[in-house]
Amino acid sequence: MSDAYVIGVACTPFAKRPDASFKDLAREAYEAVLRDAGLDDGGRIESSWFGNCGMDKWGQPNIRGQVCFTPLVREGRFPERVPMVNVEGGCATASMAFQGAWKDVLSGQAGLSLAIGVEKTFVEGDPARTQAIFAGGIDQLDPQEWHDYYRRAGEQAGKPFAPGAGGGTVFMDTYAMQAAWHMKRWGTTARQIAVGASKNHAMGARNPLAQYRFEVTPEQVLADRMVSAPLTRSMCSPIGDGAAAALLCSAEVLATLPARVRERAIRVRSAAMTGGKYRALDEPGLSRLAAQRAYAAAGIGPEAIDLAEVHDATSFCEVFQCEMLGFCADGEGGAYVGSGTTALDGARPVNLSGGLVSKGHPVGATGLSMVYELALQLRREAGDRQARRADLALAENGGGVIGFDEAACSVIVLQAPSRGTVVGGV
Repeated sequence: MSDAYVIGVACTPFAKRPDASFKDLAREAYEAVLRDAGLDDGGRIESSWFGNCGMDKWGQPNIRGQVCFTPLVREGRFPERVPMVNVEGGCATASMAFQGAWKDVLSGQAGLSLAIGVEKTFVEGDPARTQAIFAGGIDQLDPQEWHDYYRRAGEQAGKPFAPGAGGGTVFMDTYAMQAAWHMKRWGTTARQIAVGASKNHAMGARNPLAQYRFEVTPEQVLADRMVSAPLTRSMCSPIGDGAAAALLCSAEVLATLPARVRERAIRVRSAAMTGGKYRALDEPGLSRLAAQRAYAAAGIGPEAIDLAEVHDATSFCEVFQCEMLGFCADGEGGAYVGSGTTALDGARPVNLSGGLVSKGHPVGATGLSMVYELALQLRREAGDRQARRADLALAENGGGVIGFDEAACSVIVLQAPSRGTVVGGV
């Protein structure tokens, strides 16, 4: 089985971009990933995976990737007759696209494969349509099932289920209930969560592509408008638009590329996905199993990971995922984040992009934006947010909701060019 390498990454600015169409965003990310890979065009691409969640709310329910890439095919920028697989998995959509491209390369089905995620969640003057995009991430066929589940869980957590009372989506309420339970069970504090939020806003201020580029102190985070207690607005990801992409290739293809490409190629050490279920509040989440599978496939443990990007749709998620990924013991996530361990100068930096709460969260693009950030870090191209140690990095991305689990979770382990990349050929 051949190894797979990331030879190009791209990410557009994340922002409210009402004047940019899906085709505009797809073109922007695609042309940028070609440039990053040092390719004049996409002529060698043999397969592609297109991630999107909400394009049906804009009038395009099917063949989304094919529609967005038709102009690029017509212009000769993207090759004719290349299969494009459309994928959707809530906030994990772009990670699913990455995993599809990775499997194509590993299986030998493609020597060079494209993964791209494109999303618009900001609908100017029509917040109801924005809400409809997110509503697709939870069971709409039997909603009473999760209403009953959250009502019972709210009684356990000491936080009654009151969907949308603070103006956010139901997902913010589910995260808030988990945070409330964690605080009740383990003594986690709102200030510890706020320290993580403040850290991520500080990193977003250094990220030229981030939606929010300003700093806030922990005190300002705590004093911000409450969305769903204990989560304030500064602890919650914003609404926005954007796209991100990655190009993956086999070792055989890599050996044919110029030295400048080979020297920046990032090896995919492992990748794993898991599915969600209705779990108990005190039961580990699905990201734990995804991480364990990814560690086993890579032949490492969590202690080997130098830095990570995790799915912090709220800042409590960083606390929780540090536990699920094995960076600290259960119940210690609050202290772990609150102590500064996940900061730029900490022992294991997390979300140096600014995370979802600051970088932004256009759901169908988010997972690949994580890969983009980690690629910069592993290549040591991250500028003033560069981690000191960056040899092995992990991206955790969950999407959709099944109770307190995401519906799907992806964990990807990436290795820096200095450790094992094919440079001279095979």
